[in-house]
Amino acid sequence: MIKRKAEIIVRELAQQFPAVLILGPRQCGKTTLAKHFLTGEYFDLERPSDQQVFADDIEFALRRFKAPLIFDEAQMLPGLFPVLKSMIDLDRRQNGRFYLLGSVNPVLVKHISESLAGRVGIIELTPFLFSEIPPLKIELADFWLRGGFPDALKENESSRWQRWQENYSRTFIERDIPRFGVKISALEVRRLMGMLAHQHGGLLNASDLGRSLGGISYHTIGHYLDLMEGHFLVRRLSPYFPNLKKRIVKSAKIYIRDSGVLHYLLGIFSERSLLESPKRGSSWEGFMIEQIISRETLQNAGSLFYFYRTHAGAEIDLIIDRGSEKIGYEFKCSVTIGKKDWINLRAGIDEGVIHRGIMVYMGERNFPVTDQINIVNGEKLLLSEL
Repeated sequence: MIKRKAEIIVRELAQQFPAVLILGPRQCGKTTLAKHFLTGEYFDLERPSDQQVFADDIEFALRRFKAPLIFDEAQMLPGLFPVLKSMIDLDRRQNGRFYLLGSVNPVLVKHISESLAGRVGIIELTPFLFSEIPPLKIELADFWLRGGFPDALKENESSRWQRWQENYSRTFIERDIPRFGVKISALEVRRLMGMLAHQHGGLLNASDLGRSLGGISYHTIGHYLDLMEGHFLVRRLSPYFPNLKKRIVKSAKIYIRDSGVLHYLLGIFSERSLLESPKRGSSWEGFMIEQIISRETLQNAGSLFYFYRTHAGAEIDLIIDRGSEKIGYEFKCSVTIGKKDWINLRAGIDEGVIHRGIMVYMGERNFPVTDQINIVNGEKLLLSEL
C-alpha cells in the first residue's frame, strides 16, 4: 500500500474530534486509507445490504456496534447525521468514534453544518500526489499523462487506461449527476465536460458555454459547474483583487482537476501526443496547480488560492495566500527559460501583490534570479517541502 500524506492529518483529527469526515472524488483511495489503520465496522451506504442495517432504527443499529465505525458514501443516509450528533453529545470526550467518507462535497457539508458543526474534523483526500508514488517508480511525464487516480495509474496499456477513464466518466454522467435533477441529457453533460476540457486553464465564460449547448442560461451552467466542482471534477480558481488602481480580470479560471481525466477528454492517450498537443502548456499549468494546492492544503490549513490577471495582460498563474505571506507561481512547459518569463513575478513583487515568486519549468537546474524569485524544476518542486 502507498502511504498517503493525508493519513497523518486524519490521525490528528481523530484525536481532536469525535467524528472525521474524509471528502474526495470517487476511487481516490478514501476507503483504502480508512481501512488501513482502522479495525472497526465498515459500511458502504451505497450497498443496499449495508443500508438495510439502519433502515428501521438508526440509533438502535449504531449501538450494536463497537467504535470506531466507518460509513462510506455517508451522504446516502441523511438520517444518520442527527443520530450521530445525539450519540456524540452523550460523551463529547470520546474522540475518533465515527469516520464519514463521501464523494459529494455540498451534500455532506450541508448535513455537517446542520448537525455536526464543531463535532467533526474535515479533510479532503485527492488522487495521488507525485510525492506519494516513488515506490511505484513512475516518471513525472507518465504520471502527468495518466493522472493520479490509483486504478488509472496502474494501467500501463493505453487501451486499458482509456477503458478505465470511460467507465469513470460514465459513472459520473449516468449515475451521480441525475441524482441532482439535472435536466440535460447524458450526451449534453459529456459535451459540457469536453468543452470544459478545451477551456482548461482559460477564463470561464458561462454564457458562451450555455449558447454552445443550445441556449442554456448561464445560471443553469453555473448550477452544473457547482455539481462538477462538488464532485471534485473541476476547479474554479478565483481572481485576486489587490488594492491597486488597475483593471483586474474578474472571471474565474476553470481547470479539470485530474490531468488524466483532462487528457482522456481531450483525446490525448500517449506521452508523445501530450508533448505535441497545443494544450500541453495549459495541461502542465493545471497539473502543477492541482498538485501544489493539494499539498498546501495538507501542510498549511487556511491557505487561500487565486490567480492574478490585469486587462493589460500581466498575469500570475497561482497565488498562495497564507495570510502573512503571498507566494506567486508561474508555470512554463519548457526546458529553457528567459528574463521575460518571470517579468510578471517581478512586477507582482514590486507592486506588493506577492512577497516572493517561483518560476516552475521542466529544465534540470534550480537557481535564483533575484533575492525573491527562484527558478525551480517541476519534479524537484513536487518532491520538496513547499
